[in-house]
Amino acid sequence: MIEVRNLSRYYGDFAAISNISFSIQRHEIVGFLGLNGVGKSTTLKILAGILSPSSGEVYIDSINWLKNPDDFRSKIGFLPEDPPLYKEMTVREFLHFTAGIRNFTPKDIHARVEHVIQICQLSEKIDHVIDTLSLGYKKRVGIAQAIVHKPSLVILDEPTSGLDPHQMVELRRVIKALSTEATVLLSSHNLTEVAETCDRLLILNDGQIIAEGNQDSLAQGISNTTSSISLTIASEDSIDSIFQTMLDIKEYTIENRDSFMDISLTISCTFPELVRHLVDSGVDIYKVASTESELESIFLSLTGGGQ
Repeated sequence: MIEVRNLSRYYGDFAAISNISFSIQRHEIVGFLGLNGVGKSTTLKILAGILSPSSGEVYIDSINWLKNPDDFRSKIGFLPEDPPLYKEMTVREFLHFTAGIRNFTPKDIHARVEHVIQICQLSEKIDHVIDTLSLGYKKRVGIAQAIVHKPSLVILDEPTSGLDPHQMVELRRVIKALSTEATVLLSSHNLTEVAETCDRLLILNDGQIIAEGNQDSLAQGISNTTSSISLTIASEDSIDSIFQTMLDIKEYTIENRDSFMDISLTISCTFPELVRHLVDSGVDIYKVASTESELESIFLSLTGGGQ
């Protein structure tokens, strides 16, 4: 459905992206991840038809970006981080206006607007002025304008930025519903949301696609992945000696609290291996938990954590 072949974009002698290739299937939700400055925004702008590539080919529904740019752009819906809204309009007025400039006939506008309202869960706010809406609802209106013309690909750049946890959950439902009629490419720094929402991940670093797959397949391809752990134990005078016998303990800090110790540590072993070693050493454990998600561990391992 989407084919990117040997895509490069240069700014003078600097290659923002270099010779990247990937494909996305119809109705997939794909997460596009990368640290700041690695070429993620450049790639999204090319896919959105905003920026032309220096070399390579991009196809959507077999339409070539360079050969048929207008037809290519007609297949794209794009929501930047700051939704492009006419905030003095009501939601209904704005969506009718958006459908009108997309060449829908007056007869078809109503049906299409009603459809995107249902997908984006905007029924309660349809006659509200956009400027009075919460950021979560403004994001939904932004998605609605991005899909009103029935695009094949919808690109969402940081859609959950600035949202509270409840708004994130609601927007995640909207994105999943959206995938029933379009392919979704989602860029975000919120790795937890990416893990919950996306079917597959593309990870970009230094202008190159360095990994792709779902979370499980990416984890299997990484050796010596470290995890950050928080640990609460009964006070133990020999804890330093116990940790020093474990080669899998990378670093740790200890904070004494009454008869307990709160410990933050980085390990390359598994939770069960850590717990087993501590129990065998006579340590009483009250709490053990990860301080980062599995996807965060994968991402930091692949990208070097920005080092």
